[in-house]
Amino acid sequence: MKSIFRITTILVLLAIIWVPTVNAQAKGLLDGKVIFGDDFVLESDQTLEGDLVVFGGDVTIEENATVNGTVVVFGGTITQAGEVRNDIVIFGGQIDLGETAVVQGDVITIGGQIDQAAGAVISGEIVENVPAPYIDIPSQPDIPDGDREPVRPVIQRPEVVFNPFMDVMGVIGNAIVVAALAMLLALFFQPQIEKVGQTITSQPFMSGSIGLLTIALSPFVLLILVITILLIPVAMLSVLLLMLVWLFGTIALGQEIGERFAKSINQNWTPVATIGVGTFLLMFVGGFIGLVPCVGWLVPVVVGFVAIGGVVMTWIGMRSAGKTALVPPAAPIPPA
Repeated sequence: MKSIFRITTILVLLAIIWVPTVNAQAKGLLDGKVIFGDDFVLESDQTLEGDLVVFGGDVTIEENATVNGTVVVFGGTITQAGEVRNDIVIFGGQIDLGETAVVQGDVITIGGQIDQAAGAVISGEIVENVPAPYIDIPSQPDIPDGDREPVRPVIQRPEVVFNPFMDVMGVIGNAIVVAALAMLLALFFQPQIEKVGQTITSQPFMSGSIGLLTIALSPFVLLILVITILLIPVAMLSVLLLMLVWLFGTIALGQEIGERFAKSINQNWTPVATIGVGTFLLMFVGGFIGLVPCVGWLVPVVVGFVAIGGVVMTWIGMRSAGKTALVPPAAPIPPA
C-alpha cells in the first residue's frame, strides 16, 4: 500500500509539470526537466536540482553525477552509475544500475525490468510488476467406492490480465479528449462556463450536496418515465442530459484550475487555452487517483457531485447562484 501511494504522488507530480514543458527545459540544470522523444545524459560531476521526466527516450546518469529528485521514464531505459536522491519509476522499459549506482528512494518498474549490478545500493524498496503465478489445483484422486465423497464442481476463475501501461495510456487519452471538448465548448459557452466555475469555487459544499441529491433522485425520475412506453425515448435523453451536465460542470471546474495554474507560473493564456489546460490537469490527476485500489474511486465521485451540483444551481450557467447581499435600508428623509 505504501508503494501505491508513492506511485500516485509521483503521477500527480508528473501532471503538475506536464504543461509548462518549454519553461522546464529552458531553465537548464537548475530545475526539473521534461523531455519528449529525446535522450538525456547527466555527465560526471553535474547535479540536476529537481525531477527528471522523459517520454520515449533513454536516460544516462554517469558516475559522480547527482539527481536531487525523482526520475520518471516512459518507454525508455535508465543507465545509472551516479546517485539519485529520490525514487526511480519506469513504465515499459529497463533500469540498469551499475556498480557505483546509489538510489536513496524506491525503484518501481511498471511493465519494465531492472538489472542491478553487484555494489549498486538501493535504500528503499524494489517494486516490480510481476503477475501472480497461476496455481493449478489437481483433480480429486481415485478413492474406493465406500469412502468416496461427492465430487464438488471445480470453478475456474477467469484469468485477469493487468496491463498498467494501457491504463496509463487510457488516462492520458481520456484527458486529451475531454480537454479538446472543453476547448470546443469554450468557443460558444465561455460566459456560462465561468458562472458555473465561480459557483463551484464559492459554494463547493452546497454544489456537492445538490449534485448528490440530483444523482440520488435520478433513478426514481427515470423509472417514472420508463413506466410509460411512450416516454422511453425521453428517459434515454435524460440519461444523455445527465452526462452532458457532468461534462459541463467538469469543464467549468477545469477552467478554475487552469486560471490558478496560469497565475502560479506567471502566464497569461487565452480563455480557451486556460480551459483546455485546466480540464486536462483535472482529468489527468483524477484519472490516476482513480487507479488506486479501494479508495481511488472516491475523489472522481466527489468531483462529479460538485460538477453536477454547480450546473444545476446555475441552470446550466444561465444565472448566477451567488449569495444575495443584504442592502441596509435607506435613512429616512427629514421633512422639509
